[in-house]
Amino acid sequence: MKKLLFLLLLSFCSYPANAQNDNMSGADVCSHGKMSKGHAYLHQEFDSPNTPVHSFNVLEYKLNLDLYNCFVSPYTKAYTGTNQITFRVDSTINSIKLNALNTSIGIDTIKIGNTSLAYTHTSDVVSINLDRTYNVGETVVMRIVYHHNNVTAAGFYASGGMVFTDAEPEGARGWFPCWDKPSDKALWDLTARTPTGTLLGSNGRLADSTVNSGAIYYHWISKDPIATYLMTMIGKVGYNLDVIWWKKISNPNDSTPIRFYWNTGESGLANIKTKMPSMMTRFSQLFCEHVFEKNGFATANNQFTWGGMENQTLTILAPNYWSENVVAHEFGHQWFGDLVSPGTWADIWLNEGFATYCEALWKEYTTGYTSYKSAITSNASSYISGNPGWPIYNPAWAITTPDQNTLFNTAITYYKGACVLHMLRYTLNDTTMFFNVLRNYTKDTVNFKFKNSVTADFITKVNSVTGQDLTWFFNQWVYQPNHPVYANTYNWSGSGSNWTVKFMAKQTQSNPAFFKMPLEIKVAFVGGTDTTIRVMNDANNQLFTFSFTKQPNALTFDPNANIVLKQGTTLMGVEAVSNEVPSIFSLKQNYPNPFNPLTNINFDIPKQSFVKITVFDNLGREVRELVNADYAAGSYTVGFDASSLSSGIYFYRIQAGSFVETKSMILAK
Repeated sequence: MKKLLFLLLLSFCSYPANAQNDNMSGADVCSHGKMSKGHAYLHQEFDSPNTPVHSFNVLEYKLNLDLYNCFVSPYTKAYTGTNQITFRVDSTINSIKLNALNTSIGIDTIKIGNTSLAYTHTSDVVSINLDRTYNVGETVVMRIVYHHNNVTAAGFYASGGMVFTDAEPEGARGWFPCWDKPSDKALWDLTARTPTGTLLGSNGRLADSTVNSGAIYYHWISKDPIATYLMTMIGKVGYNLDVIWWKKISNPNDSTPIRFYWNTGESGLANIKTKMPSMMTRFSQLFCEHVFEKNGFATANNQFTWGGMENQTLTILAPNYWSENVVAHEFGHQWFGDLVSPGTWADIWLNEGFATYCEALWKEYTTGYTSYKSAITSNASSYISGNPGWPIYNPAWAITTPDQNTLFNTAITYYKGACVLHMLRYTLNDTTMFFNVLRNYTKDTVNFKFKNSVTADFITKVNSVTGQDLTWFFNQWVYQPNHPVYANTYNWSGSGSNWTVKFMAKQTQSNPAFFKMPLEIKVAFVGGTDTTIRVMNDANNQLFTFSFTKQPNALTFDPNANIVLKQGTTLMGVEAVSNEVPSIFSLKQNYPNPFNPLTNINFDIPKQSFVKITVFDNLGREVRELVNADYAAGSYTVGFDASSLSSGIYFYRIQAGSFVETKSMILAK
């Protein structure tokens, strides 16, 4: 995987880390940034499926940090702070464990009330003996005094007058003691001391900022719970701040602020400020209405090397990454990842696949369905070319968080995840129903809104809203690897007003052996009309037979390319046309002849033979091999589609044992 990351990064080496590229997808930018973090402190801690239940549930983190010296030369990474943790007891306990990196965090004291608690801090875990045994339902307030060392550690960054945090997947433990799992969402209260001339943003709303003795004290509060990896702050001496307002759909008299923190000299922000209210409205229409008390974006410095991080209500971007693709991706996370957070890291596609799909939805809104479909098709192509062969959902990741290259694999987590959503929309065959699923999912206050979700929960929601059991769809596309490889064949026969088309749906991949999907088959007729038929392909080598009153002259499988994750061919195939055993070998004249662009070739085999039928142009060059297989005695027909060839005389030759015969045919376009 390290080699893969190197190649991926090498392919983009022509783009400076501090320059935006509007043509790059937000998924590319997001995944490469997260893969390049290189966090090296992932631990094997138990997470159960269906949003894990822990022995305690953190209700609030209340931090008070003195960051003053981090903003002034020599820009130390050292600071002091307190963390008041309020948690509810979910099982009888007399001790708890928190995450805190030994390299960066030193614990000074831990107290409940005036009682000092005994603790150990080893292997990045703080094990704390409580002052007594607590029973289920009790609430505990614990105060930790700690300091951050002057060391470079993932999660906290300070240089050149800028400070920011970047915590996904498990970096919150690098800058404050916490229970650092995505299933634990808590309220947020941050007070930070900074030099005058500093602007500092964080999650939630700015409760107040006061000047005292040459310092500014910023106080940020979030009334909505946040997963630890989405808790953030970013500040800079000499930062720029613009604020615009979004009028709520439900109450146009009520507005939500959108804050933009930016570095002098950056371009592209003006476009994003223009587009942002429309994006917030559009996503609020497709999903649930935006519910956070503010939102915003902030560009970091070159220590944030790539893309963006969707911190709740304050996305951090790499310098000058005011790209519409990136912003649409990261803003989509405010619903998928922030409002509804993953229960475990095995469910990361519920974040990244959905946010990647949001990019395509924004294109659909701004420039039409063709642009949306182009984005999805590009995602599918990138998945197929980069498929590492593992499923979207891996249950082991719920227990052991994988390395970043695996967790944020662009082909699987981002591109395949987005394509699965597109194919769900296609499978439902009802766009309104599809968006009802997403809307009901995000607005469900009982199960998901401001809470967590795991993949099984989302499937249950899909089934509930649609009234269908679509478990089979997710079993194959999410829980299993790879994609179908089709080797379909078709033929038709008849005359006058009585025609029969036979279509054989066949898949040749091995893992898994079969993907059930609704198939669309477009049949065109002589005279210029056509019809599209939708059937459910629920078995391999499945034969579909259709009757028409007009003569077919073309067949197209999946004409709108909605099964975007697929490979293979659909060709006119060989079909047995009689149960009688012929007496001699023979090759019949093709019909119709002349033809454009389809014709049929019949041949007879009186005994089992290996048959080869080849088409040549008038210079003797082979242009197509139609048959190359062993056949039992019988009469057969094979179709020839010459749509890729130019008009002219062609020759077709059969070799069956010692029998060889050649005939000519005319392609007249």
